[in-house]
Amino acid sequence: MSSNSLIRIAPLATVSQHHAHAHYQIVIGLSGRAAFDIDGRGGEVGAFQGCLVPASRTHAFAGLGDNSQLILDLPEHAPALSGHYREHLKLFDAPCYFELDDALTHYLAFMVRELDQHASRADSDLLASTLLSSIYHRQFPTGLTQSGRLDLCAIDDYIERHMMDGVAVGALARLSFLSPAHFSALFREQTGLSPYQYIMKKRLEQARVMLRTTSNSLTQIAERCGFANQSALSHAFKRHIGHTPTRERVQSAHAR
Repeated sequence: MSSNSLIRIAPLATVSQHHAHAHYQIVIGLSGRAAFDIDGRGGEVGAFQGCLVPASRTHAFAGLGDNSQLILDLPEHAPALSGHYREHLKLFDAPCYFELDDALTHYLAFMVRELDQHASRADSDLLASTLLSSIYHRQFPTGLTQSGRLDLCAIDDYIERHMMDGVAVGALARLSFLSPAHFSALFREQTGLSPYQYIMKKRLEQARVMLRTTSNSLTQIAERCGFANQSALSHAFKRHIGHTPTRERVQSAHAR
């Protein structure tokens, strides 16, 4: 096999087959169902579901009646698995079954249309790279640790970088590839705070640091910490800290 990605649409035979091959493989259901067993790990692939088959792993498969599958064969040196995309190999550390979310379902429909229009080899490599990248970031999201817990370091970094523009809960949920409701529930369970309370805590912490260590005006500090204006900063300070920003600055000066 060459180093190019090979993408095809085909049904799986209803007679059970098994084999192993040197390339990596992704199978995604377009219609119908298919049964798989990859190194003893069984699963079923229906429409908008898929499986990742590591190289050189024996696997058995069979279509369950009428079915249609999108099949990607990926040699080790395929563009989607090499160079900048070398990290995608991590997807194939072990057999894996997955479901496509709405965004990936739309991308799958786009891929099928492109393939129907006789996409070139270069187009196939680009389609494969984009698909693998999308699956990779869902399997290994930035905002989650390998244990499935929220990665607070990644979340803190995002809040710090976007504090001036305002941090929405939806943006943090997208960082972890979770719905806002699921993210908020998991966040409260892990931290004891709602995402809004946590974001406010971080904004006030940054404001206190700036009050103690800089001569910036309250208006400048409010802007840097994502408050609408000086009045909003003062109101939040008095509500959560118990005194005004001005008093915070004076107390800090007296303590030095």
